Amino acid sequence: MVAVRIALRYLFSRKSHNAVNIISWISVAGVAVATAAIVCVLSVFNGFSHVTMSRLSVVDPDIKIVPAAGKCFADGDSLAAVLGALPEFAAALPVVEERALAIYAGRQLPVTLKGVPDNYHEVSSIGSTVIDGELAFEEGDYACASLSVGVAVSLGAHPGYYDPLFLYAPRREGRVNVANPTGSFTADTLLVSAVYEVAQTEYDADRAVVPLAVARNLLNYSAEATAIELKIAPGVGEADAVKAAKSVVGGYGAVQTRLMQQEESFRMISVEKWLTFVMLVFILVIASFNIISTMSMLIIEKRDNIATLKALGATSSMVSGVFLWEGWLISLLGGVAGIVAGVTLCLAQQTFGFIKLGGDPSQLNITEYPVRLLGGDIAAVMLLVAGVGFVIGLIASRISVAKSREDDAA
Repeated sequence: MVAVRIALRYLFSRKSHNAVNIISWISVAGVAVATAAIVCVLSVFNGFSHVTMSRLSVVDPDIKIVPAAGKCFADGDSLAAVLGALPEFAAALPVVEERALAIYAGRQLPVTLKGVPDNYHEVSSIGSTVIDGELAFEEGDYACASLSVGVAVSLGAHPGYYDPLFLYAPRREGRVNVANPTGSFTADTLLVSAVYEVAQTEYDADRAVVPLAVARNLLNYSAEATAIELKIAPGVGEADAVKAAKSVVGGYGAVQTRLMQQEESFRMISVEKWLTFVMLVFILVIASFNIISTMSMLIIEKRDNIATLKALGATSSMVSGVFLWEGWLISLLGGVAGIVAGVTLCLAQQTFGFIKLGGDPSQLNITEYPVRLLGGDIAAVMLLVAGVGFVIGLIASRISVAKSREDDAA
């Protein structure tokens, strides 16, 4: 521990040349700033992931089962009834999802049509995202559609009796009559009952929720379903629910949790997060190389001390160990300071939200950058700083040995 004690003394004691002191603290500050930046950026990505998950949980079912092969289950109603009878599930409903053409007041737009049963609220909270009108599937003698905000804006549609919404889908069976192209489509007429907004592009751009009977009529389905959506019963774990669903569908269906349903979105966020992390690591490494120049100047300044230590019996390995620890301690000091600063900034942002998102606040669901601190990220950053510091210290120790040999030769 003699090498550690000497390194600590060199770290905090004043040097004979003031420039060495200044450069030493600049090196510490460089590592601290880079470390704080890594902590803050990772926390911001964690915050966006958390916001995305909370938004998806509003509209996505707890578990979704899709066909392992083909486009739909031949008897979705029966499959949903079997799954709904399991104690692991509070509800199981068949849904039909397909592309269609929507026309409203002369405007046309291809949409993703989703047919759902009247009791769809049992598996989804999409009703809580309605921003205009009221989620309903029937108004008098008319079936009703709920449009995403993107569809409503593109078509100029409003809830109420303003104009009917026409939906068209290609006939699945029969020949195409070139002389009468409209005969190749199945059509239906609905009223617009609601407009909803989830604040997720994939949900808000081109979605239309309609009664299951309407969707099946458009697609010439009877009991088919493109997916079965399930609500996990209270007190049942997700893993147990997935196991129960797989025991019923076997190899005929793919069981998807909420995370699996939006795997691409979360993979993209994760890729962006770690690519940014890698770029910031390069900045940290560059900042850490300042420590090498600091150590070189310190070695030159401490030549007399090194000679004294050797005269007292210190070995070359002990002398190199002093500067190995010195370089490591400078990196660790900067890393700890950076982590403390980064955590403080993140907690301040969580509490006060002083850094705002750009854009019109009235058009944003969140107005400040979301942040979420994770212990695993902080531990990874600390290990990274320790590893970079060790390498820098190792380089410094090699320099000290080389300088020592030059002095011995002289």
